[in-house]
Amino acid sequence: MEKNKSVEEFIAKNLQWQEELKMLRSIMLDTELEETIKWGTPVYTINNKNVIGLGAFKSYVGIWFYQGVFLEDKKKKLINAQEGKTKGLRQWRFTNIIDIDRGLVLSYVKEAINNQKAGKEIKKEKSTEIKIPTELLNVLINNEIFKKAFEGLTLFKQKEYAAYISDAKRETTRLSRLEKIKPMILEGIGLNDKYR
Repeated sequence: MEKNKSVEEFIAKNLQWQEELKMLRSIMLDTELEETIKWGTPVYTINNKNVIGLGAFKSYVGIWFYQGVFLEDKKKKLINAQEGKTKGLRQWRFTNIIDIDRGLVLSYVKEAINNQKAGKEIKKEKSTEIKIPTELLNVLINNEIFKKAFEGLTLFKQKEYAAYISDAKRETTRLSRLEKIKPMILEGIGLNDKYR
């Protein structure tokens, strides 16, 4: 596998976990996975599908198996970091270089590669239902032009706006957010379009 300079920079910046990251990376480089950077961290793919990610945090360094739910995990090394939320992703955390058993990690990685090749993956469920907050609903009912503009947005953008308002705990915040987004909706602009 060809080394990715961005991954080398990522490892160089993580002084606390440098040796652990170098070791984990060397395991990945011994496979057919392609090395890249996504979301600011090393990700290893096959056929453009995410298989494994590496991460470094304050108290641990870890491997993410994007479809880890399908791994046998005979040694009980994997955890679901967000029980009830995360369906496929599983993590294996290390707090020291001596915790990293090269052969065992490689066996998990190879199983993850084989699972991806076999097409084992959890598909995202696409929901077409939008929970419109009361504040937004009132404007949609009372302003035909605004309603037409909102309905002209993609389902994704509609959900994004609804969530933006709903996520505020206080009514005053929800109302101020609504005022902020009204001109954007009328222009057909998505909440986060400038970042895409």
